[in-house]
Amino acid sequence: MTSLPHRILQALDRFNAAHPWDHNAHYHRWILRQLPRRFGSALDVGCGTGDLARLLATRADEVHGVDSDPVIVSRARRLTPEATAASFTVADAPTELPAGPHDVITCVAALHHLPFTEALDTIREHLAPGGTLVVVGLYRPRTATDHLLGAAAVLPNAAIGWLKNRARAAAPPTSMTARTCPADMAFPDIAAQAHTHLPGARVRRRLFWRYTLTWRRP
Repeated sequence: MTSLPHRILQALDRFNAAHPWDHNAHYHRWILRQLPRRFGSALDVGCGTGDLARLLATRADEVHGVDSDPVIVSRARRLTPEATAASFTVADAPTELPAGPHDVITCVAALHHLPFTEALDTIREHLAPGGTLVVVGLYRPRTATDHLLGAAAVLPNAAIGWLKNRARAAAPPTSMTARTCPADMAFPDIAAQAHTHLPGARVRRRLFWRYTLTWRRP
């Protein structure tokens, strides 16, 4: 009996591997709801294959997507129609971000790759007064709340994978080809640092092993 939960987890892992879906893209529409209907300049830090940058371009005058991986930036450029108001640059964050100021800055599943407080400070400096920062990030589960929320996501995760792939085994979407690394900061530490460096920031745990951070620069 003691081995049953382990067997169930192994089966779920195999199922999820066969029916992958992009947990970060799940939050793209939510990100758009945090933003004005129209804005001037947007910066997407850790743009990957450019899915979010292309969505931002439907509202922005210009969008700058940056990523440190030349291969993924090349894919973003190939996937972006020529008339889209989005451009992509190979750059190391936080030291090589386009100067701005930017009315909107987004950062999805990238902040845990960077020196956290340095990245927050640099992003703050690149954000225009009145501008909006939206982060979707990963954290290391540590508290009982973290583990309960993770457990609550297991079955919805499998169900969404099944539906998105129409009950068939599938390869991961192109957006999931970006380099990954595990998160090393716990959520309470992320929230504490965010509130210190971005006073008034809203930081929330979310389903599918993510957190969100929103902040408007005074």
